[in-house]
Amino acid sequence: MSSGNSVGEFAALAAANAMSVEEALTLVRERGIAMAEAAAAHPGSMAAILGLEDEVRRDALPPDPRRLAGELQLPGADRRVRREQRSRRVHRGARRRKAARRTVKLKVSGAFHSPLVARAADRLRPAIDKVKFQEPTAPFMSTVTARLESAQRMAPLLVDQLTAPVRFTQAASELMKDGVKTFVEVGPGNVLSGLVRRIDRSVKAISVNNLAALDKLPEALAET
Repeated sequence: MSSGNSVGEFAALAAANAMSVEEALTLVRERGIAMAEAAAAHPGSMAAILGLEDEVRRDALPPDPRRLAGELQLPGADRRVRREQRSRRVHRGARRRKAARRTVKLKVSGAFHSPLVARAADRLRPAIDKVKFQEPTAPFMSTVTARLESAQRMAPLLVDQLTAPVRFTQAASELMKDGVKTFVEVGPGNVLSGLVRRIDRSVKAISVNNLAALDKLPEALAET
């Protein structure tokens, strides 16, 4: 099965042969330009609350957080006074209940996965509509819907993901319910591997973040 976090969905679809690598690269470039323009037009920022349970989130946080596993991402308009007041209120609410391990402002250039970047979706849609998506050779799990999706759904989902919450926890959990016991994260770092382990410590997560790790992948998979 294949899945991706945010922009990683393009790589996942290319890896599953739902579109070509060249098409994926073209769309990622267009997406980057569209997101940058939207962020410039509507400046924003994001904060993360780490280690917060759902029931605590409902009481401690504003009504529209964007959730990613044990992390809550809060996009919002970048108005200094309002942002700082909101940030302090959220952090105090989470820490008062001794639920959040850490609070941190994310190093991003905009309030992504929120309505503030809606104009990016409008710009990206024509480029995505040019691609004729194929049925993936490996079932594709969307982190927009947390469901396995077919080729006819891929274009609208890649547009929707710009403003929709990333449902990584739900998507990974559904994969585990379907019997997936080994996850391979391809890309720099190992953030997603860590998130998968938080969801279920019994699964195996392999990070492929350099050529040496890629060379060792067959051996690592043989041990699963």
